[in-house]
Amino acid sequence: MSEAGSGGGLSVAVAHRQGAFRLEAAFAAEGGVTALFGRSGSGKTTLVNVVGGLVRPDRGRVVLDGETLLDTEARRFVPPHRRRIGYVFQESRLFPHLNVRGNLLFGRRLAQVSDGIGFDAVVELLGIAPLLGRRPAGLSGGERQRVAIGRALLARPRLLLMDEPLAALDEARKAEILPFLERLRDLGRVPIVYVSHALAEVTRLADRIVVLEEGRVVASGSVDAVTARLDVAPLRGAREAGAVLAARIEAHDPAYALTRLSTAAGPLHVPLLDRPVGARLRLRVSARDVTLSLTRPEGTSALNILAGVVAEMGAQVPEDPTAELRVECGDASLVVRLTRRSLAEMGVRPGLPVFAAVKTVALLD
Repeated sequence: MSEAGSGGGLSVAVAHRQGAFRLEAAFAAEGGVTALFGRSGSGKTTLVNVVGGLVRPDRGRVVLDGETLLDTEARRFVPPHRRRIGYVFQESRLFPHLNVRGNLLFGRRLAQVSDGIGFDAVVELLGIAPLLGRRPAGLSGGERQRVAIGRALLARPRLLLMDEPLAALDEARKAEILPFLERLRDLGRVPIVYVSHALAEVTRLADRIVVLEEGRVVASGSVDAVTARLDVAPLRGAREAGAVLAARIEAHDPAYALTRLSTAAGPLHVPLLDRPVGARLRLRVSARDVTLSLTRPEGTSALNILAGVVAEMGAQVPEDPTAELRVECGDASLVVRLTRRSLAEMGVRPGLPVFAAVKTVALLD
């Protein structure tokens, strides 16, 4: 079992067997949002349950803010209710006999400290003031999850665990709750470990990503660095696969309803944004939305054309008509998915200069 870092923040190192499945993983997190990402059955929930104290592993060590919560060698185990860790599950698990206010106040009664975010601030942060008098049965799935998050926050945790909080919601409810999760990330000041198998959620919310496969960590680091890698199997082939870019608003062009962004990969144009010049945001460029050419396209409708060099070719599988490659554009990388036939006909190889046309860009924040 490898050892994670120590000091402030969260440090986790675990070895545990459940039937035929074996988890052996270590990671460290320092504030912000750290995503545990992987396919179903990769060990994400088991790992987060070890952090929360819901699973006692065969071997392991968990340290939070310098306090050892678990150390199997020293036979130390702090029970869940003494860890000051909030937990939001897939299902909201609200008390059906209490209204929203009662559920929130229950969270506040669990608080072991008097500092931290208050009731009114939580209600405002999550936009749940109109719901305070209603029972859980009268709430939508997204509303119930917002209340569950509020209850966890009012327990004034030093860490918030979120285990697939959007998995049980349809797309409309997910779209409803994601902006509140972003506000929580930006304003809540509580570090979050966010479990998900949805790459779009992870790239939108997380600062760092820990990728799990068959019980082991296969990659970890900043979201932009990890998502650009071609050697991380759980990321490859996913519909949402692509690169994440940091961007800054450079100028607005109201006449054409466009905003010009500066990124490390080069300038990009997006539909007009209602944000000031100088504002910073993140973008996701899907691997499906980039095409390559050997010469700069002429007479094309594409606005976003970036000069680059093929840096890496992904593995090609005979049964798969497509393959992925990494293109370095300036100081950033794009992931591109093309048919294997196109790659062969163009003679694509590492070191080849190319032009990448970006068809669409998704704003992450």
